[in-house]
Amino acid sequence: MSLLKGIRVVEMGMWVAGPAAGGILADWGAEVVKLEMPSGDPMRTLFGAVYGLEEERCPPFDLYNRGKKSIAIDVNHADGAALVRRLIATADVFVTNMRPKFLERVGLDHATLLKKHPTLVYASLTAYGLEGPDCDAPGYDMAAYSGRSGLAERATPKGAAPPVLPGGLGDNVTAITMVSGIMGALFHRERSGQGQLVSTSLLRAGVYSIGMDVAARVGLGRAASPPSRQKPQNPLMNSYRAGDGKWFWLVGAESQRHWPGVVEALGDPALLSDERFTSPRARRRNAEALVLAMDALVTQRARDEWAVIFRQHDVWWAPINSIDDIVVDPQVIACGAFVNVPVPIGEAAPAAFNGVATPVDFSRTPSAPAGAPPAIGADADVLLQKLGLSTAELAHLRDIGVLAPAPTLVRSRER
Repeated sequence: MSLLKGIRVVEMGMWVAGPAAGGILADWGAEVVKLEMPSGDPMRTLFGAVYGLEEERCPPFDLYNRGKKSIAIDVNHADGAALVRRLIATADVFVTNMRPKFLERVGLDHATLLKKHPTLVYASLTAYGLEGPDCDAPGYDMAAYSGRSGLAERATPKGAAPPVLPGGLGDNVTAITMVSGIMGALFHRERSGQGQLVSTSLLRAGVYSIGMDVAARVGLGRAASPPSRQKPQNPLMNSYRAGDGKWFWLVGAESQRHWPGVVEALGDPALLSDERFTSPRARRRNAEALVLAMDALVTQRARDEWAVIFRQHDVWWAPINSIDDIVVDPQVIACGAFVNVPVPIGEAAPAAFNGVATPVDFSRTPSAPAGAPPAIGADADVLLQKLGLSTAELAHLRDIGVLAPAPTLVRSRER
């Protein structure tokens, strides 16, 4: 039995954060109904329409939407909004990352739905939250999670330009946050019978992601210095480039404890007696000189050679992997980061894996992708007929543009 068997989720979202939350729930066994506009979630055409590439498939869309059912309804039309409300009435959870004013305009805001459906878990994921002067402002993870939260500035060395973080990073973190809130609300409902509003935002998740620095600011009244590779707070918690050009992290957080092993591994015992480096405070004050000395030493060997030496001396470290490194890293594979996803009929089954796994395992209720990503509106007829609509009513709704045209159903290859 899967973890969320019997739980129905209606998801109305687009791009990444909202669908990613629904995608995790789908992998965990929930029935997830994806509500799209008749033109489809714009994430479907990310590579072509946004990036200008010739790819027809969008694997990131597949990651966040595998195993769902799709129904494409124009909620701007009164009949469409009424249909969505009927569908939500059958749900345990409603997940949305649409803006608050839009939801209020079409009658899908939390106040309206929770009043009518008091056992519903209403999950709201926004850019900036449900309150405040900018609560309805548009925002992607680059804006709200990275920029406004302070995260990008915190990751910017003095005098440098803010980094461009990987696409979807903040969306994924916020989606995981949303799922934790949904699970908490379902647990509360199990005990009390009461639904509730669960809300989070890219901004809130971003601030929490740099909570160590923000907590120091609000607790002590001062902010941490910007990061610097050349002048780190602790040179044993820093990145270094080996002789083959590959980077790695040293992660000696307990500086005094880790210092002798690092020196032994680097093969320069004179560092131990150098007065500039005899204590954590001394190494901090003379960090620039120490980093220069360590840089000169680590360039003498390739990263794989250092890996062997570091293990011999119990040096705490980690490779800085490229994407190409990740997909062949035996530890990444062993930890379960990849998974086989059912593919549409007509596509060849992958030899090894073809998808990224959601990041939690359950020993008693194993989870796995339930199916391929759906075509736009692939499940509309079945879902709406269960609500009592006739074939003639479905045809009329398509004629007036409330429903997307009937798609060619794409079934998953069984494996």
